[in-house]
Amino acid sequence: MQIPEPSGAQVLLEVTHCGVCHTDLHVWAGFYDLGAGKRSYLRDRGVKLPLAMGHEIVGRVVKMGPKATGVSVGDVRIVYPWVGCGHCRRCLAGQENLCSDGRAIGIFQNGGYATHVMAQASRHLVDPGNLDPALAATYACSGITVYSAIKKVLPLPPDEPIVLIGAGGLGLSAIAILKSMGHRAIISVDVNQGKLQAARDTGASHTVDSTTPDVADRILAAAGAPVIAVIDFVNGSTTAAFAVDVLSKAKGGRLVQVGLFGGEIKLALPIVAMRELTVGGSYVGTLQDLFELVALAQSGKLEPTAVTMVPMDQANDALKRLERGEVVGRIVLQSERA
Repeated sequence: MQIPEPSGAQVLLEVTHCGVCHTDLHVWAGFYDLGAGKRSYLRDRGVKLPLAMGHEIVGRVVKMGPKATGVSVGDVRIVYPWVGCGHCRRCLAGQENLCSDGRAIGIFQNGGYATHVMAQASRHLVDPGNLDPALAATYACSGITVYSAIKKVLPLPPDEPIVLIGAGGLGLSAIAILKSMGHRAIISVDVNQGKLQAARDTGASHTVDSTTPDVADRILAAAGAPVIAVIDFVNGSTTAAFAVDVLSKAKGGRLVQVGLFGGEIKLALPIVAMRELTVGGSYVGTLQDLFELVALAQSGKLEPTAVTMVPMDQANDALKRLERGEVVGRIVLQSERA
């Protein structure tokens, strides 16, 4: 593949690290499961092949367009991947991740499973400072995805239970971020005992195995109080069902759906009104979220999550390991130029 020349405010970076994200599995497969036997194919959304995947990127600046400012050749930067058209209402409000003409790196344009990546504007580059670049790469997606979802249920008192469904990379990151914000009542739910142990090691106050019966009752028992905040990092039919069951026991509860596992949800509509239940989604995060999260990490309050490093040329194997559910924490590809 020919290395492109940056123009305008573009910045060309040599990739040193790139996280392997669950979203990459959907891009790899070419579709998302919408439930009820329906699929959303990426080709119908304008994704064109061949395409280099990878959107959790840290790289070294090698060339800049004439309008690029604020960076110099040799600078190491996190690349914000969730770029939009740049001129619609959402983009101008700093919500590029919600742009209806999204141009996300690694999905609609070549990403970090490559030697080089093009940032569309120098403002999309964030200085990781003294952070481990492998860990910093994960903040571009998993980090801000978690951070943005958490912001949607806060503020809450430190001992108000927050339920996190899924103890994979996102779930463990959520525990660490909540702890860094001073939150103490954190209930982690998963089907895997190894991941539940990792959740306890990371700082979850309680864990619940969701493979056994009456999971909603056991979550409530672990909480010791009504639950008004659930973040679902799996977001499949099963998890959505027991999340709603948990929240229906209180009033004013909020379910934040993050994962893309697939499926559908059934709601008893009078309960939604009578309990004033809010069900909403959270899609990655904004550039401002990335700046805030990096600042939190640089403050020393945010404990690093586990990162497994593999060579860049083993991306295919890394994706298969992720697909099989064998990864605890995050997996990051490292180039020979790191």
